[in-house]
Amino acid sequence: MSYTALIAKKEIKSYFNSPTAYIVLTVFLLMAGWFFSSPLFLNNSSDLRTLFGIIPIIYIFFIPAITMGLISKEKNIGTIETLTTLPIKDSEIIYGKFWASMGLIVTGLLFTGVHLITITLLGTNVDFGAIFCGYLGLILLGAVYSSIGIFTSSLTDNQIISFIISLLIVSFFFMIQFTLQILPSGLVGFFQYISTGYHLSNISRGVIDTRNIVYFLSLTALFLKLATIVMESRKWK
Repeated sequence: MSYTALIAKKEIKSYFNSPTAYIVLTVFLLMAGWFFSSPLFLNNSSDLRTLFGIIPIIYIFFIPAITMGLISKEKNIGTIETLTTLPIKDSEIIYGKFWASMGLIVTGLLFTGVHLITITLLGTNVDFGAIFCGYLGLILLGAVYSSIGIFTSSLTDNQIISFIISLLIVSFFFMIQFTLQILPSGLVGFFQYISTGYHLSNISRGVIDTRNIVYFLSLTALFLKLATIVMESRKWK
């Protein structure tokens, strides 16, 4: 088993050996369930569009919360020094923690599958292709936000500061889509492209465009690389 897989396994165990994972997942699922069930009972409407629309907003708080301590906590208690003295590359540490956070994110999404079962049992005509694309978009978005959270966690030994910085960066990428109308016309194309909402909406429409996939994967790789550089910078001091 690779060091990346070992670190990921260790972090996943750490999540579920403490109340953190259970509390965060419970809040996530309660919020997702509320916004799914409200149209179901109030408007007699049963589909997953509302769910796919609200989860990116929940992510803004959910993902910084689960990533804020991945590195900053280890810095705070001094275990990062022990970890880095082992024959493990800094990139393996970063990617191990990334896959652990993705494991928790995907677990949360899997639990929302109960809503898919619900609308299927209600006899709703389900477009499984669109639902697949919706979940794919949420996983890719989760990867971007998780990489941002790990990057900010590598910057400080304070989990609260890490959470706040991650929240600000994630909010920036999310909110760009709502500011396009007030931007100069020459900048609209650029800011639209860097908006996570723009690419997520494209995928959620049921069309998988490689440009959208490349955007999410490139942004994820960028922040993971930045986190690795921050980790390696301690050797330059």
